[in-house]
Parts: sequence; C-alpha cells; structure tokens
Amino acid sequence: MADAAERINPYNGDNRDKTSQVEAMFDSIAPAYDFMNSAMSFGLHRRWLRKALKGVGEAAPATVLDVATGTADVAIAIARKLPEASVTGIDLSEGMLEVGRRKVAKAGLESRITLQQADCLHLPFADESFDCITVAYGVRNFEHLLEGYKEMQRVLRKGGKLTVIELSTPRSAFVRPFYKFYTRCIIPVAGRLVSKDVRAYSYLPESIAAVAQGEAMTALMEQAGLRDTTFNPLTFGVCTIYTGVK
Repeated sequence: MADAAERINPYNGDNRDKTSQVEAMFDSIAPAYDFMNSAMSFGLHRRWLRKALKGVGEAAPATVLDVATGTADVAIAIARKLPEASVTGIDLSEGMLEVGRRKVAKAGLESRITLQQADCLHLPFADESFDCITVAYGVRNFEHLLEGYKEMQRVLRKGGKLTVIELSTPRSAFVRPFYKFYTRCIIPVAGRLVSKDVRAYSYLPESIAAVAQGEAMTALMEQAGLRDTTFNPLTFGVCTIYTGVK
C-alpha cells in the first residue's frame, strides 16, 4: 500500500528521486531549522516531545535509534531522560547532522549519542539492534513509507517499541480553516524569508496533507509487522503520536 505523500516532492520539476531532494532540502534549511521549528509550532513541539518520550521512558530501553534525527533535539532529549541509554541518530542530511553534532557537544553528551548519515530505507544495522526507535516529523519525507517501517521493524528487538511523532491535519471543521490558512499562507512566506529556500516550507503543508493519518498510518505499521499500534492526536489534531510494538 503506497502512501500519497510519496508522490509529494520538495522541488517540483526536479528529476532527482525524493530521497535526494529531501536530503538537499534539509541541507539548505539546516541553519534555520531549529528557529523555524519553534516559531511554526509556537513552542508546542517541546510539549509533544515530552508526551511521546513519557512512553519511551517507561520501557527503560538501553539502546535507542532516532531516525530522521535532524539537529538531534530528540536524541538529546532521550539521552537526558534515560541516563543509562546509548542513543544513535541517523539522518539523510549532513547539514542537519553538523548542527546536531555541535548541540550534542555543547550538551556534553558525545559519549552517549552517535550521529551518522544514513538512509532510513537502508539502515546500516543488524537485525534486532535496538530496544526502541523514535521518529519525529520524518516519516512523511520517506520515499517509500511502508519500506521505511519494515526497515525499522527489522532493526527493532522483539518486544521493542516504535514511537512516531508526525504533523497531521485537524479533523475539526472549526479548526481546519484556520489551520489551512496558517500552514498554506503564513508558514511558506515566513520560511522563504528565514531559510531562503523557496519551496521547503510550501512542501511542508503539502506533505502533511498527503501523508497517511490515524487508522491509515497504523495500518501501514501493522503491514510492516508491528502490533498493538495506537495513535494519539494532540492540540486539536495538528500533531499525532503513533506507537507500535514488534
């Protein structure tokens, strides 16, 4: 089952595959990413992360993989919450990872967090390598979402948990018009001004609207071999936390 988001690319008319375009886009916006993340969500992304990591912490995993780690916010938060855990973060974008490495060093967590460039569709790890896997705001950028879930299921240990944080479209008829105006009009303009990338913050609402949501997302997770899947919409449904167990 293909996901509609797979057909949404960062750069229209670009002949490169989606993976290559996503890598180039995040290299381009890396210097502005953290600022835009906070500004776009009005700081709510921190609350969403705390909510997601509460479930991660309950399992007390010793090894954690953070897929699409970006500038390492999630990896750092996990390392602080779980002082005995080792955390590996992977991302397509070396530009994002460079920012992340500086943040990890500043936090004094270099001995516990490893960041490396890798493709989520071809994870460079053996089967059942991690107790827990997290992905924040990354799955809608996968070139093949189901294949990405299968790869994460492969490297997750039996009984291990996958936690996904992803932006989503509110279902409320009252909230949806305001959300659409904000994501389709305000964010693209602000993104162009701050990041200088003309398309990146127009791609954002397009990919959110297209990606599988709710039961459709958990169905993909189950198709990949995960069980006990759940989804929990937050803040009027603008963000959703998905979980599954191997």
